[in-house]
Formats: sequence, C-alpha cells, structure tokens
Amino acid sequence: MGLELKYEYGQTPISEEEKEGLLIKTISTQGELNEFEQNNIEDAVVWTLKRKFKLNEILSEKFICDVHKKMFCDVWGWAGKFRKTDKNIGVDKFQIAIELKYLFEDCRYWIENKTYSEDEIAVRFKHRIVKIHPFPNGNGRHSRLCGDILISHFFKRPVFSWGHKSLTFKSKTRDIYINAVKAADHNDIKPLLDFARS
Repeated sequence: MGLELKYEYGQTPISEEEKEGLLIKTISTQGELNEFEQNNIEDAVVWTLKRKFKLNEILSEKFICDVHKKMFCDVWGWAGKFRKTDKNIGVDKFQIAIELKYLFEDCRYWIENKTYSEDEIAVRFKHRIVKIHPFPNGNGRHSRLCGDILISHFFKRPVFSWGHKSLTFKSKTRDIYINAVKAADHNDIKPLLDFARS
C-alpha cells in the first residue's frame, strides 16, 4: 500500500512520480507525513534564526531553493528542486526560473523606491512566490517562511503571525488565508496583508 494523501481545498496534489521521492518509506498516512514535514520545518526555522541573510542573498534563486531544501530535505528527495510537472496552480514549469528573476527585480525596485510599506513588500514577495509555485509541495509554507525572512532579516521587523495557527489543516483560519491569497491573485493585497499580522 502506497502513500494515501487527502488534500484540503487549495492544496496542490502530488503526482505519483513525486510520491516516489518520499524518503521515509514507513509513512503511509497524511497525518504521519504532516508530522515529519513539521519537524523538518521546525529545524529549518532554527536554521534561519542562526543565520544573517543579506538582501542579495534573499533575492536569489539559490536562496529560494535552499530554504525549501532546509524545510523538506528529511522527507522528500526533491526538496529544493523545481517541479518538473505542471500543477493546477502556478506558472508553467519552464517559466519558474524566469518568473522568480522578475520577482527579485520587482522586489528590489519596491525597496529602492519605497513603493510599499515594509510589511507589504514582504507579503507581496511571499504571494508572488506561492503564485509561481516553484516546488511539487510545500509552496505555501515555504513562501510564508521566505516572507518572514525578508521582514526580519532585511527590514528588522518581527516575523508575521499568519493567523497564529497551522494552515495545513482545514480550519476557519485556513479558509481566511486561502481567500486572502485568492484576493491577492486578483490584485487585492489588503486581505493577505491584514492576515499576515492577525
């Protein structure tokens, strides 16, 4: 029996080929997978607290991949590697690197020109990453951590609360988050900006 996954609204399904990248072969349920992933993510958060990231490092393809790898390397063989399949959301798999490059250029422009508040720059950075959807799995969690790193390491402000709850499981908080991301997809960033500090 293989890994059986149940997806919440807004989660991106993992292909059968991607499931083969599971490093812990004893995992058979969504609950077990969530637990191992969460432990790995906590290690990644500790890693971010021990480092000092500069803006040029944060705004790079290497950084985006390194953060994902740190978050999921104990669980998935493809951690830190761009997806090789198209998903129900995100850009075409061949456009991931170029769309990230555009994001980094835009983010530098926002910072240099003070186009938005510091919080809004970090939330827009997070949103564009998840909209690009670079990886087979974990894009929401990854983009939130990237937003936290930008706000705390570069702007020297507290990390976001992101609703103070896990957004992996079905909940009212998750529904608010998904709706805020969808609003941002349609150029209304305010709900996601408000949610980030809720």
